[in-house]
Amino acid sequence: MQEIITNMSTLRFNAVKESLKRSPLNIEEPKRRSEAFGSNVFNEASMRQYLTKSALDGIVESINKGTKIDRLMADHISVGMKEWAISKGATHYTHWFQPLTGATAEKHDAFFETVGHGLAIEKFDGSQLVQQEPDASSFPHGGIRNTFEARGYTAWDPTSPAFIYGTTLCIPTVFVSYTGEALDYKTPLLRALQAVDSAAAAVCKYFDKNVRKVSASLGWEQEYFLIDNGLATSRPDIVLAGRTLLGHSPAKGQQLDDHYFGTIPTRAMAYMRDLENECVLLGIPVKTRHNEVAPNQFELAPIFEEANLAVDHNSLLMDVMQKVAKRHHFKVLLHEKPFAGVNGSGKHNNWSLRTDTGVNLLSPGKTPMSSLQFLTFFINTIKAVDEYEELLRAAIASVSNDHRLGANEAPPAIISVFIGNQLTNVLNELETVTKGKLSPQEKTDLKLNVVGKIPEILLDNTDRNRTSPFAFTGNKFEFRAVGSKANCANPMIVLNSIVAKQLIAFKYEVDDLINNKDMKKDDAIFNVLREYIKTSKRILFEGNGYSEAWQKEAKKRGLSNNKTTPEALQVKISDKTVKLFESLGVLNKVESEARYGIEMEEYILHVQIESRVLGDIARNHVVPTAVRYQNILIENVTGLKTIYGDKFKKLATGQLSLIEEISNHIEAINFLVTEMTEARKSCNKYVDLYKKATGYCNKVKPIFEKIRYHCDKLELMIDDELWPLTKYRELLFTK
Repeated sequence: MQEIITNMSTLRFNAVKESLKRSPLNIEEPKRRSEAFGSNVFNEASMRQYLTKSALDGIVESINKGTKIDRLMADHISVGMKEWAISKGATHYTHWFQPLTGATAEKHDAFFETVGHGLAIEKFDGSQLVQQEPDASSFPHGGIRNTFEARGYTAWDPTSPAFIYGTTLCIPTVFVSYTGEALDYKTPLLRALQAVDSAAAAVCKYFDKNVRKVSASLGWEQEYFLIDNGLATSRPDIVLAGRTLLGHSPAKGQQLDDHYFGTIPTRAMAYMRDLENECVLLGIPVKTRHNEVAPNQFELAPIFEEANLAVDHNSLLMDVMQKVAKRHHFKVLLHEKPFAGVNGSGKHNNWSLRTDTGVNLLSPGKTPMSSLQFLTFFINTIKAVDEYEELLRAAIASVSNDHRLGANEAPPAIISVFIGNQLTNVLNELETVTKGKLSPQEKTDLKLNVVGKIPEILLDNTDRNRTSPFAFTGNKFEFRAVGSKANCANPMIVLNSIVAKQLIAFKYEVDDLINNKDMKKDDAIFNVLREYIKTSKRILFEGNGYSEAWQKEAKKRGLSNNKTTPEALQVKISDKTVKLFESLGVLNKVESEARYGIEMEEYILHVQIESRVLGDIARNHVVPTAVRYQNILIENVTGLKTIYGDKFKKLATGQLSLIEEISNHIEAINFLVTEMTEARKSCNKYVDLYKKATGYCNKVKPIFEKIRYHCDKLELMIDDELWPLTKYRELLFTK
């Protein structure tokens, strides 16, 4: 009988050997992706085929105008949706939603139903389409629900089309408690999008009376690492924490810049093709793929979509990425910082506003009036970011993103806006046009000399600043600080809400000047915009966001610099934030406080898990291996003494020194693991979430690096064949 392998070092070497044998799957691509696009989506083309005209009109009106679909109409729609799904091989349906876990959730029910006398039918009616009742007690709720109160509701979101994945019809839904509070990301996102639609459309009427609706668009860029699954499985920290908690940097990392935009490795390319095929069928419009900066790091990006649909597609994508990866013996790492010493991963959120008349409100127009419209939305967005910069920082706060922000690879924790030299000059000139009411001549000069120049601003004229967390890039703002595994809804809820609030304030001020100061519309708009430029200049920054000088300058300007998640999240329960969300109907006070509690608890639990994993690896893997190697050295020294007598000391100087050094590291590891455990116990005594989270942040987390230092030193000393953990050179450079 073959001996069972229990030695971790043996598992490591077997995993490396197996990874080298992997061959790419033979991926068959459709001849034309445009023909396959959305094949598994109940989109307009499918609806036209399977719905009656009245049912189709009802769902289109609901999507375009936000009207409610009545029960009779839902019955008609459900019949067509069921027939379409069954024709595609679906056997089950599920309400697909996004609880506050950061993952998606689903409970599958079969279309199958018995009708007595041994007979069965496929059934799916309007009530099953519109609403379900999953158990809400085990999802994060922040105290909204008692544990014994399990009732929660999922309700169909018709603006995001149903789709088939595998053999299941997935229906995107919101998730709310029995008492109506939001327990998910989608509900407040839809509310925020409705708020910005209403506010932006009202402002658009200054320029075009035909505008009825404004939609926020989003284009996310997803960065990720691809690691051989066997190698990843041999690392307890990757399995349980999603990142490496220890591991010495390899001799070669990313310093040669030879991976970025390089030839995509064959295995990775096979994975990408397979993933893109799945995305095409699901209607996810992926377009771009390339190598990122770090070894085995990659990126994909889609064509821009309406923000709610884009958020759904990104959440779905992260699920699909992992499932497709298994077919290719890969593990996808979405953690923001899975490896020390190389770049982490982000998810840039490219945001803009578009009217139902086809105009991008953040794209400079060809006439002075359309450029004035651009300036209106451009400056109001800057003003909104200036007013709520601390809340934007909180929107991207997480224990994993803390490792990345400001680490010379990602934007800093200080929120600032980059707009480029040309637009900076435009705003400076606009600010100094006049101190009082604009005369007709001044208004004409302004249009010709300043506003008239706006069409010259092309995409290439606005340079990029990789250190800026919020940058204007030609016809959109790019929120670069979002973490790679984050749900895009969090930053989109905040961004659309603050812009909506600002546009409401802008319209109030303009209307006040028009109605009470007898100003003409253009004069009023210019006057308000000019004041906004003056009062929001502190948020504009064109320089190096990584520099110490900027941190000092930002402090002078009164900008926040919340470097850790516990610090950053405090603003979520401030009176200013609560009033913001309540005034727009995005979140009530109970919901805001609940989300704060959930995110703080999540931070604590993640640090707690990492602490336990690190303690286990250090004491149960690293230290025993170090002792084993030390015993080998002791046997060697003992043998030298037997052979050479007193001369052995001269011959065994290196071994004796190594034995002592190993002992020192073992002692330090044991001491530090005990210290970390005691710190954890101390923090667990706190009832207050903020005290508990800051305790984990300031007392427990700092010990991680100390333990890592000694473990990584031992990695360099111990025989490679004995070392139990897959090394960085194997994880990052095995293709």
